[in-house]
Amino acid sequence: MVRVVDLLKQGVEKLKLVGIDTPQLDAEVILCNLLEVERVQLHIHPEKEIAWEICQKYWEAVEKRVNFMPVQYIINQQEFMGMDFYVDEGVLIPRGDTEILVEEVINHYQKHYAPQSIKALDIGTGSGAITISLAKFIEKIEVFSIDISPNALEIAEKNAVNLGVKEKIHFLQGSLFTPLLDKKLDNSFQMIVSNPPYIPRKVVEGLQPQVKDYEPWLALVGGEDGLDFYRQIIQEAPNYLQDDGWLIFEIGFDQGEAVSKLMEAFGFSEIKAIKDLAGLDRVVLGKKQL
Repeated sequence: MVRVVDLLKQGVEKLKLVGIDTPQLDAEVILCNLLEVERVQLHIHPEKEIAWEICQKYWEAVEKRVNFMPVQYIINQQEFMGMDFYVDEGVLIPRGDTEILVEEVINHYQKHYAPQSIKALDIGTGSGAITISLAKFIEKIEVFSIDISPNALEIAEKNAVNLGVKEKIHFLQGSLFTPLLDKKLDNSFQMIVSNPPYIPRKVVEGLQPQVKDYEPWLALVGGEDGLDFYRQIIQEAPNYLQDDGWLIFEIGFDQGEAVSKLMEAFGFSEIKAIKDLAGLDRVVLGKKQL
């Protein structure tokens, strides 16, 4: 039998050797997940002895982290908007930055639509972080959620069931607006929301191993300049938005001006960029002109 304190020490040392930025945190998170306890318990009971079977699983998990697999994929979990989402290598790991997009959509609902019912469209479902958060925090909403990946939709549906909002969501498989073609949903949505792939191809190639080697490139690469999906969505969105409906994007930190100009070129008005906590552009929105 091995004690908690010894197991952690050995795990931290292995992670330090390969240059992991947060070796102590990662080692603790992995062990907590296996023991199904909060991190504080490791510090309260450092002498606790760990069963051999758990030790084996711990070393397998640490080895994955040594090879730069993100901790979220190792423990199959990521927190977003105060909820726990299941994630694996088939979906992008939800980021804190995306909470700014969700909060802006919720604010827009309160300002322009509450307390009436609305329809919203989320393009690029992934783990379901945006879709499910909107279904959770806006009571009177029906969300149509599209992803090209059947695997991503399976994970999102699993999360929707776990978080109790499945009945408010329609999951549709296909590219961008294609799954809506036979649904008679023209001019139906008050809001269209998307966090599309927006990283230029060459930039993705230079990202950290834990991103470029594990997260799905399909969810990262936005073409040569990172703007491919914005162009397509901005062009087609007016067909599906109600008059005065809103198109709301998450963007890369240096894409505010480019995306704003694209929206302006296709007749959107009241275009605005919202900054993140670091003071960088993170969300761009605009209203469909009458």
